Amino acid sequence: MNIMELLPEINEIRDPDLREKTALIWEEAMEEGGWTAEEVNAIPFTLLADDVDVTFIEHVRTVAKLCIATEQILREAYGDRIEDRINHDHLVAGALLADVGKLLEFKKRPEGGIEFSEMYQYLRHPWSAVGYCWKHGLPKGVMHVVATHAWEGDKFKRRPESIIFHHMDFTDFELVKFK
Repeated sequence: MNIMELLPEINEIRDPDLREKTALIWEEAMEEGGWTAEEVNAIPFTLLADDVDVTFIEHVRTVAKLCIATEQILREAYGDRIEDRINHDHLVAGALLADVGKLLEFKKRPEGGIEFSEMYQYLRHPWSAVGYCWKHGLPKGVMHVVATHAWEGDKFKRRPESIIFHHMDFTDFELVKFK
């Protein structure tokens, strides 16, 4: 299984360079974290709730699709009034990369299962994901979505792409952890 099979929503990124770099970041984070595609496909999407039956990849893909659908609805509803306010590629790449740092934040237990890695004591996933984005020269708009998507971004003025992603991410998170 390759990245494009794992995350077919990468194909929603229109700019070929950004699409390629987004896939490359995923590959690099998987390698650095010591994960295979099959293992990444089985990781729970959060360790902050018990008995989560949604995988990390399901969460990433679902939130990306929610962002794409939200953007489409906003464009249909407001047309030209919103046209220049949302950068589609920044929204989609940001949605796909916001949680890639979890591949460093989580680690495999020797006896099986997943736990927080030592990295979690120093940097949460938004910051390590921004590091990957910076390293690969991604646009500031993508880094903004990644950096501001979680509570770390609550003091920033979020741009439209980040507003959409933040709300879709937390909608999915709250619904999945709700029992």
